[in-house]
Amino acid sequence: MPNIKSAIKRMKQAEVRRQRNRQVKSQLKTAVKKFFTSLEGDETQEAQDNCRQASRLIDKAASKGVLHKKTAARKKSRLARKLHRDAS
Repeated sequence: MPNIKSAIKRMKQAEVRRQRNRQVKSQLKTAVKKFFTSLEGDETQEAQDNCRQASRLIDKAASKGVLHKKTAARKKSRLARKLHRDAS
C-alpha cells in the first residue's frame, strides 16, 4: 500500500481502469463467441449481424485503448474472412 497521496490516487485509478478494461474484453469475447455459434448454425443473416456487432465492439475497444489498433484490425479481418468463407 503506497504512502504518498498521488500514488494512492494512481492505484485507485488503475483499479477502476482495470475493471473497465475487463468488462470491455468480456463483452468482446462474448460477441465473438456469439458470431462463431451463429456461423455453425448456418444462419447467414444472423452471422452477418453478429459479425457487424463484434466489429463495432472491437473498434470501440481499440479507440479506448483496451486493444492495440493493429490487433483490432487483425481480429476484424479474421472475422470477416471467416464469414465470407463459410457464407459462400
